[in-house]
Amino acid sequence: MRKSSVYPVRSSQAGSLSSQASSVQLNAKLYEKKKEYDALRALERLSAEYMQRLDAIDLDCNVMADAGKIHGEVLSQWPEMFRTLSLSVPQSASQAQPDAPNSPDVPQACERLVRVPVDELQRQPNARL
Repeated sequence: MRKSSVYPVRSSQAGSLSSQASSVQLNAKLYEKKKEYDALRALERLSAEYMQRLDAIDLDCNVMADAGKIHGEVLSQWPEMFRTLSLSVPQSASQAQPDAPNSPDVPQACERLVRVPVDELQRQPNARL
């Protein structure tokens, strides 16, 4: 009888050892999968932050592009501004030659800006604008 009682104990111990080994293997595999999942979550979080930074850079580049367009528009208006200023500034004595008013060397300005004292005219009761 002794043999039969020993055999089932050894059989249960062997089964217990194999189940513990498989449990340890499953726990190790679960731990590795958990580490892999955590790394994937960190990668997703970093990718989202990277996309936010790229969107901010895109916005800054668009702002700079719009500023460049405006800068170009302002620069294109400078010649007209200089032309207008040349009309309002009286010509110097060196340019004006009373001896030869129709001389081909001196460009004749056909337009002049005139300043009208609007404030003074509005103060006068009989003045019309």
